[in-house]
Amino acid sequence: MANLQLSFACGLYDRMQPLYTGEVKAGGIDLNFIAIDEPRPIFDRMAGGEEFDVAEFSSSEFVQRFANQQCPFVAIAVFPSRAFRHGFIAVHRAAGINKPKDLEGKRVGVPLLTMSAVIYINGLLQHEYGVDLRKIHWVQGAMNTAGAHGSPTVLPLLRPVSIEQNRSNKSMSDLIVERAVDATLGTSLPAAIRTNPDVVRLFPNYVELEKEYYKRTKIYPIMHLVAIRKRVHEKYPFVATSLYKAFCESKKIALAKMFNLRALRYMTPWLMRDIDEIYEIFDGDPWPYGVEPNRATLEAFITYLVDQSLIAAPVRVDDLFVPTPL
Repeated sequence: MANLQLSFACGLYDRMQPLYTGEVKAGGIDLNFIAIDEPRPIFDRMAGGEEFDVAEFSSSEFVQRFANQQCPFVAIAVFPSRAFRHGFIAVHRAAGINKPKDLEGKRVGVPLLTMSAVIYINGLLQHEYGVDLRKIHWVQGAMNTAGAHGSPTVLPLLRPVSIEQNRSNKSMSDLIVERAVDATLGTSLPAAIRTNPDVVRLFPNYVELEKEYYKRTKIYPIMHLVAIRKRVHEKYPFVATSLYKAFCESKKIALAKMFNLRALRYMTPWLMRDIDEIYEIFDGDPWPYGVEPNRATLEAFITYLVDQSLIAAPVRVDDLFVPTPL
């Protein structure tokens, strides 16, 4: 019997490369891996037209659609992208923002208020530092180019928020230099942080803060999951488990290659030190798949989505993902 032909759009991350090269294959599936390194176009094409059978997809957009029963996808607990976000808050020195609470009453630039990174950062600001997010005026637009951040198809928020669209034909980086916004946060930093001494991180010691935060909370923010078109899953229920197994094997190979220090695989001068920390803090696996090892992160995320009016009430973490028995 011929293998099922499926398209899969995803960034070409190290944990995905063995799937891309064919070193790992999903049982019963011929996977057409479409490498797209900018995630926003993948989300827009998937949400706007179900263009791929399987795709890397925004965690916040998936959960929002799932909770509102407007989701044409199912998800498996594979997480192509995750990142701590303490280091992604930039401020202008002249704005008087010396601590998180000082963001209240300020104009803060974001690429997209409903994106996963912003949800996690705002959850951090609210729950760890007591910031009242209702007192922030948001300016929405691309960080380092003019215009909007992609062409998202997202559901509306459940309550009004003080927000405006950036229509200045300038990037958010330009706006923070000009003090048209006082701070920015999101998936990237304003380019000006490398060239303008007045643009700095709110948390210059972000690495230490992130390590302490993880050790205390076990929250390691998940940006993206893997979504499968619901029609594909219903017709071919084996796909979820077959893909999950393949993703796990692909990640295992990537970790083994990274841990091989005879010749550094990545242009990271202190990779050996970083690997030591992976064992110290994450017990050798900094990128776990599955629900249980990520429960604290996912439950916190659900709380943030409720707090920030993306969903009306909490959903069960276990309900978000289809079973993938191995």
